[in-house]
Amino acid sequence: MSLPASAVPTRINNPMVDIKRPALPNYRPSIWGDRFLSYPTKSMEHDGNLVQHQRLKEEVQRMLRDPVEKLSEKLELIDAIQRLGVSYHFEREIDDLLGRIYEYRLAKSMWKLMKTFTLLLFVFGYLGNKAIKFQVDNKGNFKESLVHDIRGMLCLYEASHLSVHGEDILDEALKFCTTKLESMVANDLIPSDLAIQVSRALKRPIRKCLPRVEARHYFAIYKESASCNEVLLKFAKLDFNILQKQHQMELCHLSKWWKDLNVAENLPFARDRVVELYFWGLGGGFEPQYSLSRKIFTKVGKKLRRQLLEYMKLIYNVILDVYEEVEEELSKEGRLYCIYYAKEAWLNDKYVPTPEEYMSIALTSSGYLILTTVTFAGMGEIASKEAFDWLFKHPKILKGAQVICRLMDDIVSNEMEQKRAHIASIIECYMKQHGVSKQEAIEEFQKQLASAWKDINEDFLKPTQVAMPLLERVLNLARVIDLLYKDEDAYTNVGEVMVEGITFLLIDPVPI
Repeated sequence: MSLPASAVPTRINNPMVDIKRPALPNYRPSIWGDRFLSYPTKSMEHDGNLVQHQRLKEEVQRMLRDPVEKLSEKLELIDAIQRLGVSYHFEREIDDLLGRIYEYRLAKSMWKLMKTFTLLLFVFGYLGNKAIKFQVDNKGNFKESLVHDIRGMLCLYEASHLSVHGEDILDEALKFCTTKLESMVANDLIPSDLAIQVSRALKRPIRKCLPRVEARHYFAIYKESASCNEVLLKFAKLDFNILQKQHQMELCHLSKWWKDLNVAENLPFARDRVVELYFWGLGGGFEPQYSLSRKIFTKVGKKLRRQLLEYMKLIYNVILDVYEEVEEELSKEGRLYCIYYAKEAWLNDKYVPTPEEYMSIALTSSGYLILTTVTFAGMGEIASKEAFDWLFKHPKILKGAQVICRLMDDIVSNEMEQKRAHIASIIECYMKQHGVSKQEAIEEFQKQLASAWKDINEDFLKPTQVAMPLLERVLNLARVIDLLYKDEDAYTNVGEVMVEGITFLLIDPVPI
């Protein structure tokens, strides 16, 4: 999410003087109405699903802990657990097993074994580019024989999105696999059991997918796969639906809070997007233990979207109310230091942009430091004081997420905002400075986006500076941007991907 740089006032002399404003935006009203007000706000039984859920979980744990008889089957199991969105239940078991598999790979170095699971080990930080170097010929080109191994090439394509700066071989792998796979899709050369998976990967590689959204899509794919484990699939579906009930309760609470603010009357310039913003926070972290984090994100995030000077007093008062509420929650945990950092983030976010320093101001006005900080505040003891100190040093992963947020937002919203007499966007600034076309400017920013993703990937290399769940929160917020701003501003316009995401995650349960 971003607060447009043009929303920050460049001059305030006399608050009584009428201020010339851009044309009012034609924001659509909420398409959800009072739908989410009808969900229960208190915990409820799940018709025996919790008991069955626990039994199936224990069965999956046994599968992971059983002696390794056929390594490929273990790898398939871990891969499916990740893709189905339930790996948070088995972090210790998976990490231990992957460590053993990594040592085995060093001894065997077998493409036949590892080709389908290169991405899996990349995700956990075990492999660098050495895993794929033996697929390059003596001239430095990828072997054409790879085109006969579509599944292996798909995995190589996915793994290449975890590239970091200096790993040219992965950049070449991405170009090679993208070109070959796109050609195969266009000419119907991919078997039906892989066609849907390949097409989706070309649109949304796993590295940029929200885990919860990806899981919902993967249920159908996994059901039809030869390696489908019925116990795991049933467990994942139950887990999804049980968590969905919790998310619905949270959104009901937030919808009532939002309605009590009487936004339509008090803030007519605002976008009525509390459901969409909760989806944003849910994308940041869907796990049950991060309920408070999602609530804080949604409430504070709504305050970042206000854009009229005369309403700042009302907004400020609501912000104070939110922080007071959060203080009460955190005081029970003895973690009031979180509030200090959250307030510091709020104060440090008030920059005034100029054309010359557009990006430096725009990155700050994106609000991502604030939102990441308050997200950490709701994550429990794992968000230690040291974690907040690390965040306030502006690590690469945070800067990368800010760049992704700012550039993707500017690219898709440029035309609309210029119609409303906004100040020059980053696109106009670049076009004027370098004398290039709009398309050339966008191509340059696409390169910067690719670089920002590499910055994010670098902070995931082991040993990491902070706990993995904290890194994943920042990564997931960047993934939300990629989902909602890839082709359009799906947040403001409530585009197709937003509607589909909310329907999948917050309305329709998974058929068991």
